[in-house]
Amino acid sequence: MTYKDLFEETTSALLANKVRTGLTILGIVIGIASVIAMVAIGNGSTESIQSSIQSIGSNLIEISPGAQRTPGSTVSAGRGTANTLTMSDVTALENQMTSAAAIAPDVTEREQVVAGALNTNTSIVGTVSAYTSVRDITIDVGTFFTDQQVTNLARVAVLGPTAYDDLFGTTDNPTPDTSAAIGQTIRIKGNIFTVIGVTVAKGGSGLSSVDDNIYIPLTVAQQFFSGNQYVSEISIEAQTSDLVTEAQNEATSILLTQHNITDPTKADFSILNQSDILSTASSITTTLTYLLAAIAGISLLVGGIGIMNMMLTTVTERTKEIGLRKAIGAKKRDIRMQFLVESIILTSVGGIIGIGLGIFIAWVVSVTGLEKAEITLWPVILSFGVSACIGIAFGYYPASRASELNPIEALRYE
Repeated sequence: MTYKDLFEETTSALLANKVRTGLTILGIVIGIASVIAMVAIGNGSTESIQSSIQSIGSNLIEISPGAQRTPGSTVSAGRGTANTLTMSDVTALENQMTSAAAIAPDVTEREQVVAGALNTNTSIVGTVSAYTSVRDITIDVGTFFTDQQVTNLARVAVLGPTAYDDLFGTTDNPTPDTSAAIGQTIRIKGNIFTVIGVTVAKGGSGLSSVDDNIYIPLTVAQQFFSGNQYVSEISIEAQTSDLVTEAQNEATSILLTQHNITDPTKADFSILNQSDILSTASSITTTLTYLLAAIAGISLLVGGIGIMNMMLTTVTERTKEIGLRKAIGAKKRDIRMQFLVESIILTSVGGIIGIGLGIFIAWVVSVTGLEKAEITLWPVILSFGVSACIGIAFGYYPASRASELNPIEALRYE
């Protein structure tokens, strides 16, 4: 049997029952489309998280209070909420660190903010002028407050673009021109602040969005909100990426001395660098991506079982035809190849359609803004390869069974 004859016979057999063929292909289409779409969404989420982490600053080291672990516990006690970091710690770091380019403490509270008839509940970050360098913040209009204003307890505020829209936008003008921000006043916990600047949008959503923050001088935040010298966090920018580890070690040593702690495992603070955060986030998102792909891959297995079921049914229906072919000289190899090619064509066609559908779903999800999706080449190649393997694996048994039929018994089959 020539390849041309084989293709014509296979096509004719598949088109003889279009509905059954279409439903069988559908299982493969759904499986491959699901895998490609899920992996694309997982990759997009990973990239978004990494971009968000990188946007908070370069060569960044974050020191949070309250990381002391109790005996037999692996959970940090009150990390980020305990009062264990003070301005004296900040002073010690500024005086003793040699690998730091800038150090910025902050006090962060969530408060209701009022501007005229509008209000919003957002994060108030009390900090110093170095915060813009450490956290890679750019001013769109106006200026950030100076160290002199921090010392003088100036009641000034710098708004994130989202916070400004919430406080000064209206139904007719939901996104007001930020150039009109300067000189506006807002009220935070009963205290009036004058807006002196608006930052450039950095992206992000929800409670973690820096675009929703309002920045005020650290001394003012300590006076009105915390009422003490404790800080919520200390951010350090290393001079270069090569010095991040050295800066982290320096900061750890200085703070252990400051807090009179000799055993590092009993430290009442925790230090994370940007690489640690990126590594942890990437590990989590990668695991979730693989999990999504594995779940979607189950439908591929179901599709393969559907192909085997169809091929077995086809062998039963075409028993007399198989007997006749063998009676006039068809070899086992020819019969086996015919049914195997039918199975491979089913999965190949389903694979091509599934790839197109998966890419389209990922594109729609990304364009509509539901979630960022990044399509890469390897899941496309892998999905198509898997579909071809499924065609061979699940098609071989029915093909082998057909080739082993006794021609005399096949011709007598009713």
